[in-house]
Amino acid sequence: MNAPYSANVSAHQLAVGISSIEAAGAVMGPVFSFFSEVAPDLQKAFVAEMGLSDQSVKMVADHIQASCPFPLALAA
Repeated sequence: MNAPYSANVSAHQLAVGISSIEAAGAVMGPVFSFFSEVAPDLQKAFVAEMGLSDQSVKMVADHIQASCPFPLALAA
């Protein structure tokens, strides 16, 4: 998750970013990469492992989907 954007984002920071529209802005590169490059089954496993609300993650995915030309699995 960190390589494409040279970011040093922990699992916890990513979890916060994918579950809060406000927090996503601080780590947008890794958040976008998570929703667009990670396999949907791994996305769902990470969300479950981190104990995140499916609804809050979907809200962030929907927010990003509005600016993305291709479908994002968790925005569906």
